[in-house]
Amino acid sequence: MSRIGYIRVSAKDQNEARQKETFQKLNVDKIFMDKLSGKDTERPEFNKMLEYTREGDTVIVKEIARLGRNNKELTETLDYLTNKGVTVDILNLPSFNDVQDENLKRLLTNLILEIYKYQAENERKEILERQRQGIEIAKKKGVYKGRPTTYTHDAKDPQKRITYFKILEMLEGGSPIKRISEETGVSRPTIYKIRKQLE
Repeated sequence: MSRIGYIRVSAKDQNEARQKETFQKLNVDKIFMDKLSGKDTERPEFNKMLEYTREGDTVIVKEIARLGRNNKELTETLDYLTNKGVTVDILNLPSFNDVQDENLKRLLTNLILEIYKYQAENERKEILERQRQGIEIAKKKGVYKGRPTTYTHDAKDPQKRITYFKILEMLEGGSPIKRISEETGVSRPTIYKIRKQLE
């Protein structure tokens, strides 16, 4: 049984060494890391990590977002690992390391993940509803100007939809506009526009 760490950082992220150090303290046996620019969509090391895992292994990530860029992808990843008999340990969520029974630990972990996913999905729906209401109010007042950004929840381009939800997630998390722009590859004016629509 192996303890496997996965790190995903942007090309300009300075936390790479700190994350590696954290994993080393947790006695991680093997680390996979993708170092991507904001426009990258492929995660070769992530796919290698999924393939490498075996029944009884534990995958450790800093936060749940590292396992998927949207709710659908996150669910697919968790289902894949669960079906392989792999335990997932997410450092910013409650840990069940004191639970000796591996089946019980896996059950509790999956329960927490389902709750988190449900909460995240509801938050996204609320954000989208507030955005829709804000646009309607702006239109009625005649102050809604300009063409809507191509980064929306229903964009025809799947990558733009994924990027849009990533921007929402980072805005809700209080990330600076500059960092969001660097990680997503989206211009600052567009991100400011999305934030204004949410407000």
